[in-house]
Amino acid sequence: MDKVSKELPEDFLWGNSVSSMQTEGGWNEGGKGMSVYDIREATEFSSDWKVANDNYNNYDIDFDHLKNLGMNCYRFQISWSRVNPDGDGAFNEEGIEYYSKLIDALINRGIEPMICLYHFDMPLNLARKYNGFLSKHVMKAFVGFGVEMVKRFGDRVKYWITFNEQNLFHVPEAFRISGYLEGEQTLDELYQISHNVMMGHVKIANYIHENTECKIGGMLAYSESYPATCAPRDILLARKWDEFINYNLLDAFVHGRYSNEVLTYVKNHQIDMKATEEELKELSNLKSDFLSFSYYASSTINSNLVSTDTPINYIMKEGKQKNPYLESTEWGWQIDPLGFRDVFNKLYQRYQLPVFPIENGIGVKEEWDGKNEINDQYRIDYHRAHLQAMKDAMFEDGVEVIGYLGWGLIDILSSQGDMRKRYGVVYVNRDNHDLKDMKRIPKRSYWWLKRVIESNGEDIE
Repeated sequence: MDKVSKELPEDFLWGNSVSSMQTEGGWNEGGKGMSVYDIREATEFSSDWKVANDNYNNYDIDFDHLKNLGMNCYRFQISWSRVNPDGDGAFNEEGIEYYSKLIDALINRGIEPMICLYHFDMPLNLARKYNGFLSKHVMKAFVGFGVEMVKRFGDRVKYWITFNEQNLFHVPEAFRISGYLEGEQTLDELYQISHNVMMGHVKIANYIHENTECKIGGMLAYSESYPATCAPRDILLARKWDEFINYNLLDAFVHGRYSNEVLTYVKNHQIDMKATEEELKELSNLKSDFLSFSYYASSTINSNLVSTDTPINYIMKEGKQKNPYLESTEWGWQIDPLGFRDVFNKLYQRYQLPVFPIENGIGVKEEWDGKNEINDQYRIDYHRAHLQAMKDAMFEDGVEVIGYLGWGLIDILSSQGDMRKRYGVVYVNRDNHDLKDMKRIPKRSYWWLKRVIESNGEDIE
């Protein structure tokens, strides 16, 4: 038998991932409607979302940096309210034209576009009228939006995902990211949101497979989860967390069915998902071309902190503890490249589909002195260790990997709107309350990453 090649494929995708609200700005330009983010005000440690890094007006500058790095993939998100201001009304041609030009700008630079359809910025109209994805009307409106985007851009965009980090709709975070504005946040509602989101994915994925040559896969926020000790209940809860939050969706993405353990839990606890027989039949036709995920850190669960009557979907909120064997960032995220390798294997060995890590990175407080290059050796160390873990998964474990996309590699607002938390290899000269000149300045990690990509991952030292 031939030895496994230790070289990455020639068509390996190197790139950058962003969301619309963290990147674009232009909140009231080009006919855009309001999203739930547009009404959020700045706080002491966060910005508002009106300008972000002004990609709406300056994407050419940022794309030139990506081209110079040698990148050949860019995963971005279409803002639902930019192309459909009310979410369920007429489409805004000016907004659609913006994305059409953005896609052409990427292709002209040899960069493959990848589209995400929803990254938590629900059109404000749908949030106020229907409580977001709690409503099947909103799910159907999302499908209408998504199908229209596929019709408009599917001839130029090969890779698609519907929902960013879809498993977050299965935990308490769901109420913040789904457009849910008021209510008691019941367990029934949590499961209704997660099922409606899944059906939004199902309908768009089935449309893509029936009508196009595009590729679509599900995406999870996959944080490797360890039991705090070898105590049997620690191990039980860590396993259940993986089953309910990760494998439940992966089984749906690949096999067209929810986890039997999850469905048994739903039945035993009389949870009303509002799932119809027709929807479950439609789910059974679901297929995925690849599995994608974000990975930043791992988590550890201590069962002693979790009440016996706590719903499984809430146990990490109660039971998460610090892992004494790992270093932490200043934000409390624990750095764990081996966990990254393990996630590759959990996805591939069980489901045998190509795996695509489309977010990875480290957020750190950084300030530019106006003259000297930022020496972010910690970012080089982080990405180097995670790239090595990915290569080990490929060459030692046999995992098929499509590419590697970093998160926010040109500085963007954090998910909480905090410009202090920077992931980029390019510094954007603004802070939370002062836009300054928005100048782009490569950090030391920029030149390291350029060398990595030029060598197709050979030279990561």
